[in-house]
Amino acid sequence: MFLVTGATGTVGRAVVDRLLDEGLPVRAVTRRPESAGLPAGVEVVRADLGDADSLPTALTGVRGIFLSTAGPEIPTHDANLARAAVAAGVEHIVKLSSGRAGDAAATDPIPAWHRAGEDAVRASGVASTMVRPMGFMSNALHWAPSIRESATVRAPFGQGRIAVVDPRDIAAVAVAALADPARHAGQVYTVTGPQALSPGEQTATLAEILGRPLRFEEIAADRARADLLRFGVEPELATAIMALRATALESFTSVVHPTVADVTGRSPRTFQEWALDNRAEFTAAQ
Repeated sequence: MFLVTGATGTVGRAVVDRLLDEGLPVRAVTRRPESAGLPAGVEVVRADLGDADSLPTALTGVRGIFLSTAGPEIPTHDANLARAAVAAGVEHIVKLSSGRAGDAAATDPIPAWHRAGEDAVRASGVASTMVRPMGFMSNALHWAPSIRESATVRAPFGQGRIAVVDPRDIAAVAVAALADPARHAGQVYTVTGPQALSPGEQTATLAEILGRPLRFEEIAADRARADLLRFGVEPELATAIMALRATALESFTSVVHPTVADVTGRSPRTFQEWALDNRAEFTAAQ
């Protein structure tokens, strides 16, 4: 049995689908099973990573865990699950981390939270694999409302370029690691797509896929943070997200890594392929 946390999130759901496609047994933990909306064949159990007492039952019979956590509670949640995994005899944990978690100089919140989470997993003694994506193609979905309303993409740090990756490719790496811990335990995988792109270049690709002209408008970081707050993001997390976005101006975010091909045996999907698959998200009436 493989346990998936964050199963209703972008990468977690892709991991669930990949495990099912490979005929592997899946259990998902969520605080709200009644609204999880997961596919038939997934065992859905109620648990809260912030409540250590809720975890032992969820881990019964589990061989491997996909660990996906977010926000300021990452260190606590990762530590809680790692301790419970030891008690349950789990063999392997695959943690979704941050592309910069291995850089001690990266002291902004998100890599620091994930670095502490990685440390907690390693300290547990359970075999582990760290999967560190540099950026998600799916973040472009945040632009869908302004594309529908005004044919405009608005984003800060317009000169930054990130080798964004399709979440399905992150999931493919994670599931390969879960299925073969003998090969992947102890590895740290930095995961990227095949090309580094700026927001303007992504906008041009979306325009091509949608068959309509789109305009890119660079906005100030303060405005971008205000937009996050307006959409309900907590202030601490909004600040952390903006710090992470600013790193797009650094050269390391544009480095393309061969991890997807090395681990899965096939090339990572391009942003154009991702956009074509998700075209309806930018055109559907809301």
